[in-house]
Amino acid sequence: MQRVRMRWRSLLRGASILSGSAHRNRCNQNHHVRSSKLRVDEEIKISFGSRFNRHLCTERKFPISQDLLIIMERRMVSIEGRHAYLTHALSKPEASPDEIATINKELSKMEGCLTTIQALRAKREEIVGLRSILDDSANEEEMFKMAADEFRLAASEELELQYQVLSQMLPRDEADSRGCILEVRAGTGGEEASLFAMDIFKMYERYAQKNSWRFEVLDVTETDLRGYKEASASITGDGVYGKLKFESGVHRVQRVPVTEKQGRVHTSAASVAVLPQADEVDVQLRNEDLRIDTYRAGGAGGQHTNTTNSAVRITHISTGTVVAIQDERSQHQNKAKALKVLRAKIFEKERLRQQCMRSNLRQEQIGSGDRSERIRTYNFPQGRVTDHRVGVTQHSIEHILQGEGIDNFIDALVMKQEMDALALLKVGL
Repeated sequence: MQRVRMRWRSLLRGASILSGSAHRNRCNQNHHVRSSKLRVDEEIKISFGSRFNRHLCTERKFPISQDLLIIMERRMVSIEGRHAYLTHALSKPEASPDEIATINKELSKMEGCLTTIQALRAKREEIVGLRSILDDSANEEEMFKMAADEFRLAASEELELQYQVLSQMLPRDEADSRGCILEVRAGTGGEEASLFAMDIFKMYERYAQKNSWRFEVLDVTETDLRGYKEASASITGDGVYGKLKFESGVHRVQRVPVTEKQGRVHTSAASVAVLPQADEVDVQLRNEDLRIDTYRAGGAGGQHTNTTNSAVRITHISTGTVVAIQDERSQHQNKAKALKVLRAKIFEKERLRQQCMRSNLRQEQIGSGDRSERIRTYNFPQGRVTDHRVGVTQHSIEHILQGEGIDNFIDALVMKQEMDALALLKVGL
């Protein structure tokens, strides 16, 4: 018995160290896994995160099947083998500076996943030790109860690590870490649509401010009622595109317009496009590929607006992409903004072309960017906002238009995208 007690204390001390290490190395996720089950192949619950649950009280279930665990284990071994190979190649004296840079870049990308894999393997070793203690202390009620409690905790942490590994194994869009170009256009509905487009544009401006992102207005075309026929902005910050890319599509509004005299509810729409920002390194624009036209700006803006050729329209001849900016008084400033938007448009076209060549996965994912897709409805009479892609409804429309509740939709969309990707991984795609 003394031997068992010494072994128990030693194992608990080791488990504490491992648990602390796993906690420090754990990457922030959009969801948390909770379970008190002892079997890893049983169905468990995945929440959308504490904030999401607090507002929507929503949970989704996704089982980790034995087949999926086998696929995960194979990929874990593959990642560990690749890491060992690259580490060895990095130590070779004949490696050129370009090869070293390429290897370091790949090692950096797999570092987070490898850390989680190591934490998962350590947790599994801890569970093996706890199983042994449970077998040895079957006749010691107090010892068995302590070991069983530790076993349940370790099993729950193992499940969480498994989901983290699976999530990190999923294909990642390298553009997620970039800033974005936001474009909002009034759709069907006349003046009411332009007023709604203005509301949507300002909603994203407030959302950017709450996330400490830089929001720079690029161009705004106003209507007679001061609504926005078209508006564009540059949003810069860490992970901006990864969040806002789900906002692409048609946003529909149902409310009584300010021009309506009989109090009838009208339906209008505004389209939103979100493009990843591109640097000069990503897209090189040659002068011979561009046609640059200058003209006098129109709309409100004082007498200076219509007296100088400050507006700029740039056409990329080979792709036919056209960008026009007239927001600034300076022609040079408008040209710089137009080139920024043009690079984003060309970069996004090339990304889509490459994705379509590699697979059809984009067509199956949420938030494809198709502007003909109705993604969300803002119903003012009932005070609710519904995202049709995930069936999530929030009854706080004013709260959302202030940029407060958009994360709840984004968290749900990210979760569904990951679950769809896991389903593809499960069948070996």
